[in-house]
Amino acid sequence: MATIRCQDFTQKDLNRFLSELFPRVFGEGEQSTRTWGPPVDIYDTDNALVLKADLPGVDPKDVQIRIEDGVLYLSGERKPDKDVKEEDYHRMERSYGAFSRSFSLPTSIDAEHVNAEYKDGQLILTMPKREEAKPKTVKINVNAS
Repeated sequence: MATIRCQDFTQKDLNRFLSELFPRVFGEGEQSTRTWGPPVDIYDTDNALVLKADLPGVDPKDVQIRIEDGVLYLSGERKPDKDVKEEDYHRMERSYGAFSRSFSLPTSIDAEHVNAEYKDGQLILTMPKREEAKPKTVKINVNAS
């Protein structure tokens, strides 16, 4: 039986060993079974519902936004750097590959006038409310008697 000494292992060897032993936990690149979805914040204003999604490293051309039957579908893909070979990585913690998220929308959203911006790795969707759904202030008339 062969004896393996700790000093014979490099960090890269250890990472590869753990990836093969526990692929769901330590998997890297396309061999990984972990999925990812960009974190989002969704908040309400008087005039719109706003969604902000963190998409650093995602090309806006690789993002699709669709609203259908009261559901917002956000999907896309973050691709690994083509200039770096998988075997050259010492550590790969960021998630790559396709993602898909969906969110139920209130009926008050005007799906025909949604605005999408991409700035500094952040997608900002502004979904205006229909005019009838916006808050209204009613003035009280006081009769002086």
